[in-house]
Amino acid sequence: MQPVAERQAWSSRIVFLMAAVGAAVGLGNVWKFPYVAGVNGGGAFVLVYLLAVLLVAIPILIGETMLGRMGRRSPPETMRHLARERGRSGAWAVVGWLGMLAAYLILTYYSVIAGWTVAYVFKAGSGALDAISAEAANGLFNELLADPVQMLIWHGLFMLLTVVIVGQGLEKGIERAVKVLMPMLFVFLLIMVAYAAVNGDPGAAVAYLFDFDFSRITPQVALIAVGQAFFSISVGIGLMMIYGAYLPQDFSIARGSVFIAAADTLVALLAGLAIFPLVFANGLDPGEGPGLIFVTFPLAVGGMPASTLFGTLFFALMVFAAVTSTIAIMEPMVSWAAEKFGMGRSMAAAIAGFVAWVLGIGSILSFNAWAGFYPLDFIPVFSEATVFALVDYVTANVMMPVGALLMAVFVGWILSPAALEEELAMQHSWLFQCWLWLIRGVAPLALLLVFVVNLV
Repeated sequence: MQPVAERQAWSSRIVFLMAAVGAAVGLGNVWKFPYVAGVNGGGAFVLVYLLAVLLVAIPILIGETMLGRMGRRSPPETMRHLARERGRSGAWAVVGWLGMLAAYLILTYYSVIAGWTVAYVFKAGSGALDAISAEAANGLFNELLADPVQMLIWHGLFMLLTVVIVGQGLEKGIERAVKVLMPMLFVFLLIMVAYAAVNGDPGAAVAYLFDFDFSRITPQVALIAVGQAFFSISVGIGLMMIYGAYLPQDFSIARGSVFIAAADTLVALLAGLAIFPLVFANGLDPGEGPGLIFVTFPLAVGGMPASTLFGTLFFALMVFAAVTSTIAIMEPMVSWAAEKFGMGRSMAAAIAGFVAWVLGIGSILSFNAWAGFYPLDFIPVFSEATVFALVDYVTANVMMPVGALLMAVFVGWILSPAALEEELAMQHSWLFQCWLWLIRGVAPLALLLVFVVNLV
């Protein structure tokens, strides 16, 4: 079995950072983080979130990336190899499997939602959103959700885009994509922030996001901040483990992890400054959730100058954010198949994409033909959960935190401190001791609390 790192490596540090930031930045950054921040104390929540990033997300991000570089294999084989090297059971491979399976299940429904963004690029470009009314905006979105064939086509087109990029390999596929998409994403985002500042109500948006209201910060809100920090940076599902497998030995994982977390948070805040000025200027509800993108935003931008251009730019930005995430989500499965069976990357990506596309049909039907089908309705907490809701809940609230918790335990308690210090090569020993304390105690406890609270 040939380790993946013997076949591929990042061409430069900056490309790795762009790819890693792209993996972390996704559709949820655009609406979820700004909304959660606004309803949970604004700037006070942002401070708690940043603490959660520092104390929970970054320590685990460092650990996961380091595992990838140490093992230089797919996530299951990395965990098996590192455990056996230390005289431990190869059953630790289950941590890699759990993360990889969670990522793959996320891909099955994430591609469906990303397909909506592709559809809206064409809708915006055709002028369908110009001067649109609230009733028409709702009708347009509901029409899309009610049409499984149309959703299947958009889901398929987006999955095909992901397969083509991943199938080309690291340098010709993933690197080329992120070199183009990440700069364009930031440029488009800054253009949208400027547009919203001129045509919206930036004062209301700034107050919503950054007004300090510490009275709203409760233990429950603190746990929300921990969960948001953890899920936003996409740790615990093998993405950074496989990306870490392609890193050179002299790359500073700690500094890179801080950069990735900072860039992810910056994108989320900029997204808030791009959307909420338009939302507040039009007297719309900032708590629409996914509807904020597909109903509220078209309504806000539809009656403004150059609405066709800026509506198209916005949804193109959404596609960019989505595809930089899905190529990272698919990569662990493709690298495992290539490693395990000697399969060509193009074939491995095609098979993985096709199976994920088929599984995604369950999520598509959850919005129309299967809207009233609740597979686990005999369990109270899932009494009204569709296939889409089940996959989303199990991956986000069970598989991801459990996988990250086990990963933290392995790094902090199975690997020796001496080996960790040598691998990370931090400039100051006190920084290493702080990280070791966080990965051994603080991060696992926080993840355990988030896991328990989500299941109650």
